[in-house]
Amino acid sequence: MGIGILSIFVVFSLEFVIGNVVDGFIALVNCVDLVKRRKISKVDQMLIALAISRICLLWSVVVNILFSFAYAGRLSIQLLRISNMFWVVANHFNLWLSTNLGLFYFLKIAHFSSSIFLYLKWRVRKVVSMTLLMSLVPLCSHVFAINTLLSVWTGACTRNMSYFYCAMNSTWFSRHLLLINSVFGLMPLAFSLAVFFLLILSLWKHQMQMQRAVWRARDASTTAHVKALQTGVAFLLLYIAFMLSLVMQLWFFDFVDKHLLVFLCLVTGITFPLGHSVVLVLGNSKLRRASGIMLWVLGRRCRGVESPRP
Repeated sequence: MGIGILSIFVVFSLEFVIGNVVDGFIALVNCVDLVKRRKISKVDQMLIALAISRICLLWSVVVNILFSFAYAGRLSIQLLRISNMFWVVANHFNLWLSTNLGLFYFLKIAHFSSSIFLYLKWRVRKVVSMTLLMSLVPLCSHVFAINTLLSVWTGACTRNMSYFYCAMNSTWFSRHLLLINSVFGLMPLAFSLAVFFLLILSLWKHQMQMQRAVWRARDASTTAHVKALQTGVAFLLLYIAFMLSLVMQLWFFDFVDKHLLVFLCLVTGITFPLGHSVVLVLGNSKLRRASGIMLWVLGRRCRGVESPRP
């Protein structure tokens, strides 16, 4: 069992380091581009905010793990509240910024003749901004639900100070905390699924309309749809894995070796922000070019270190 925990810890550490490097790289490249050009696109703004939120999310997971394992039973309620709120806010912007990024590409690529869609397409920047602003409503509801749960839990423990009761009540608190996080995580997932299926419908309608058009024009639009769908599939698969990691933790509380299983779920869960950041780098020409240059420079330096001149 010690080997299993050690293996999972090594994987988690690698994911943590790679996630910070990739997200830091995304933020750095776009910030450097902002300094050079003195302007920034809506996509780059969302990428910078998304990268920062994911770095915060990774650190919040580490903080919560340290609190759960190293300071179990000695953690103040106020510190527990702050650590949970930190994770909730970071995870919220991680999910909704990812969803808004998909919405932005959908409005830019998709083709529908509906007047409502055309209205949204012409005002894509405002639509994305309003969607992100409206997402603050579920964020406030999420924070309120977590605070209410903490108040109920601490009140019950204060009234009954026995160790057995507080331990059982702690399990009850953890279950309900995961349940609340899972419920609020389903909202952006449902939104992303709707956007994904609308993009598939747009591709199908576009191919039907362009059967008699020039192949080059049809191929250019189809390629844009296919690339967006490939990114969407990767995003949804990683998102579903993240949601399953939350749901599975609810079941593992009844197991004797639950700490190992919960830690395994955490490793699976942070694969989502890490994997999607890698997908974004590969799908963005500017980030892909910058990463290629960085890897080339690092490769040359490594070869220079390994083969010093006599």
